[in-house]
Amino acid sequence: MTSVKEFRIEEPATDDSLGRGTFVFTDDYSVFDWGKMPDRIPEKGASLCTMGAFNFELLEREGVPTHYRGVVENGDVRPLAETTRPPWEMAIDLTTVPDLPHEGRSYDYDAYHGAAGDNYLIPLEVVFRNRVPIGSSLRRRTRPADHGLDREEWPDEAVDLAEPIVEFSTKFEAGDRYLSRTEAATIAGAADIDALEDVAREVNRIVTERAERAGLTHEDGKIECLSDGGEIRVADVVGTFDENRFAYEGTQLSKEVLRQYHKRTQPGWVEAVREAKERAEREDVADWRTLCDREPEPLDDRVIEIARNVYCAGTNAYTDTPFFDAPPLSSAVGSVQGL
Repeated sequence: MTSVKEFRIEEPATDDSLGRGTFVFTDDYSVFDWGKMPDRIPEKGASLCTMGAFNFELLEREGVPTHYRGVVENGDVRPLAETTRPPWEMAIDLTTVPDLPHEGRSYDYDAYHGAAGDNYLIPLEVVFRNRVPIGSSLRRRTRPADHGLDREEWPDEAVDLAEPIVEFSTKFEAGDRYLSRTEAATIAGAADIDALEDVAREVNRIVTERAERAGLTHEDGKIECLSDGGEIRVADVVGTFDENRFAYEGTQLSKEVLRQYHKRTQPGWVEAVREAKERAEREDVADWRTLCDREPEPLDDRVIEIARNVYCAGTNAYTDTPFFDAPPLSSAVGSVQGL
């Protein structure tokens, strides 16, 4: 399904009923939309599955519908609290995903929705932002005044937002493309764009409050959703260190650690990726990777260990449960600062 998790179908979805399947989380990682990178981060998959399951159960208790059914241990589906080890497999309800025809970078969403039945994956990502850190794409695309901020330019430090910003981007296009609200409403099909925003804001509230209890700052994140007979349900995975950005005392604890490390140590590859994406957009090429002439280099063993400790210690702190044998969060953060 993706570069970091596998997808198993037990009972296929149909036009009028949801199916059943599982996500199997791997220890692979991806940055800059590259896909599977050369290294694996030990226990990363289990940490994402654990944190995702924890958040889905939080959402369900708060009345937010999801596609989550439980985690899998020894073939049985059970709540996270009933597991004897950190899980790496999650049971989910499945929806249909129609084909999205395209020529180059021109996508036919009318065909997508014409093929959809009563349930379908909404082809959008809904992004919420509580903070605008250095490096956020929002700085490149907008000005502070666009969001009601009394500034001419973005400052050289992170900006905390009084109210979260919600944006919409494409899900299935070759490169993420941020959308106007009108474009997003069209791409959403029968799903109500206001309802999607309301769900995103509620997810953001729940994850942010939980992060605060763990001493973490929840900077931004995203959700994906399915429509089941008109009901919007949160899909994919929610509130992990891959989907969301968290910080601890000003230090990043998300996948951003690896992004920034590659920017510092492999600037040539990062620049080649950027140039390939820009060229693909100019030339109407769907797969930008065919235009990239450089490959990423493997990580040092020390960096892999630090990344593993960030995922595991961060999950322990967020869930307030010692699922993993990991150093205290403060120690993991200290190691990140030494990179």
